[in-house]
Amino acid sequence: MPDSSHTLDGPIEPGAGLREAGAGLLETAWRPVVSVVVPVFNEASGLHEFHRRLRSVMDAGPDRWEVVYVDDGSSDASCALLQSLRLTDPRVAIVALSRNFGKEIAPTAGLDHAKGEAVVLIDADLQDPPEEIPRLIAAWRDGFDMVHARRLARSGESWAKRASASLFYRLMQHTGKVRLPRDTGDFRLMSRRVVDAVLSLREQHRFMKGLFAWVGFPTTTIDYDRAARHAGHSKWNYWTLWNLAIEAITSFTVLPLKIATYLGMAVALFAAVFGAQLVVRTLLFGNPVAGYPSLMAVVLFLGGVQLITLGVIGEYLGRVFNETKGRPLYLVERFLPSQSAAR
Repeated sequence: MPDSSHTLDGPIEPGAGLREAGAGLLETAWRPVVSVVVPVFNEASGLHEFHRRLRSVMDAGPDRWEVVYVDDGSSDASCALLQSLRLTDPRVAIVALSRNFGKEIAPTAGLDHAKGEAVVLIDADLQDPPEEIPRLIAAWRDGFDMVHARRLARSGESWAKRASASLFYRLMQHTGKVRLPRDTGDFRLMSRRVVDAVLSLREQHRFMKGLFAWVGFPTTTIDYDRAARHAGHSKWNYWTLWNLAIEAITSFTVLPLKIATYLGMAVALFAAVFGAQLVVRTLLFGNPVAGYPSLMAVVLFLGGVQLITLGVIGEYLGRVFNETKGRPLYLVERFLPSQSAAR
């Protein structure tokens, strides 16, 4: 897997290579069975309760586990709280990014640092209950590489948000070659080979739900009821959701380009028919002066079609431009491994 992350650390100390090699052997011996990846952005008000419930659930199972918190440039006390959790729980690892890289990048950073044979991705707002994780693990042990968690109910969300989410999933199921499972978010379990496959995809414009669907592998689904947020407020508004939808559509289908082509063909056909009937009317009835309002309507319509088409082309061209820069997906300001692994 290509390395697309950078760590801003100091100079390498003498003998660091030997220490890293020894640490690598210890880490391999301790290697957890399950890693839980948790992106965090300004979630200080609910972190303690989330970790308490997660630890209660995971300690009840037989598997060795770790939790990888990814601090995505939080501006509140989230990072300090994560460090305090790490002091009391040796299974906590922290990946602190150098700034906010966004909801689709933070999970990638967590997957890059997760060591488990199975990796659970979950948010810290407790809308996705940690108590459902044992069901995900049970389905993985039954032989499935990908276990989706499908939402049956979405408590705490407005009717407009639920309706727009339903419309989005329906649209993505009927466009492109990759079909998203309906009503599924980031909450899921992936086997190690699925994680490695996803991490081999290092594109800059990332729509993680689409990447999870694209890699394939044996998949199953569990159903659950999504709860309301435990604390704080959602970082998503309609503008950010709209941008996410544009990202998803342009990442996994060229349908907008085809629509622009068909729209241009339709306008050209309409113009040919209109021109033909204009010639016939002139030959039969003379050449009266055309009305100014109708002329303006035609000009504005054609101008709007051209601008829309240029905008669609610009969206795809901008993504090509960003991919050609070859920048890393994220920068790590600090990585604190779990203390058990460090020993």
